[in-house]
Amino acid sequence: MSGLRYVYAVCRPFGTPLSAQLTGVAGVPPKQLTHHGLVAVVGHVPEEDFAEGPLRAHLEDLDWLGATARAHQNVIDALTVVTSPLPLRLATVFRDDSGVRTMMEQREEIFLRTLDRLDGRVEWGVKVYVESPESSENTDSAAGMQSSGNPDARPAPAPAKPVSGRDYLRQRRGQRRAHEEKWEQAEEFSRRLHETLSGYAEDTRIHAPQNAALSRASGRNVLNAAYLVPRSESEAFVELVDRTKDDSPGLRVELTGPWAAYSFSGEDS
Repeated sequence: MSGLRYVYAVCRPFGTPLSAQLTGVAGVPPKQLTHHGLVAVVGHVPEEDFAEGPLRAHLEDLDWLGATARAHQNVIDALTVVTSPLPLRLATVFRDDSGVRTMMEQREEIFLRTLDRLDGRVEWGVKVYVESPESSENTDSAAGMQSSGNPDARPAPAPAKPVSGRDYLRQRRGQRRAHEEKWEQAEEFSRRLHETLSGYAEDTRIHAPQNAALSRASGRNVLNAAYLVPRSESEAFVELVDRTKDDSPGLRVELTGPWAAYSFSGEDS
């Protein structure tokens, strides 16, 4: 079959076959390419989209990039069910099978060492957000009216408008203090949560806080962490996160996973 080779991941040989209905990038089913004790999971992709020039242009197209990323992730998710893959970067492309084998041979020791470390483990993501005042007020008002059962119930009155410049400055100072205290509480909560979750993980990564404009998540991100957890400990890890979700009003805890260990697959991990 002609075309370039798109590489999703490198794995140890695995016996459980992938679903025959699984398709990847460009709608092509992935296949296994074996070299020594490694397997590269690859797909054939057209040169008109994935040669260096067209690919560079496509990476500026958010719709194309999103569709390609979803197709890539579908294959990684399927692999995570049957093995512990070492995922490669989105749009890792080689000229032919020989180029893929050369890459595996050159990086064989690194791949084998990393796969040994990832074997039987998955990545869980945990994020903590400080809820925005608007969303908290809306939630609290709705909850209060629903829980009271009283059709005449009303939200709490809004703060009085300042009657002078001095009143305005006093209100602003009070708002800043309340904001600072809330942020300090969120940081302390996140620190304790991270320390607790780290006890269940073999490795951790603290990522930069998410940009709300890009993630479109409500609130301000305080903690954005990844945890490398043995599959055998994953149930306890998830239960622990669930137990913390209501520990601090005004904070939101989000759990994602289990994922292939993207955050722990780097050569210097």
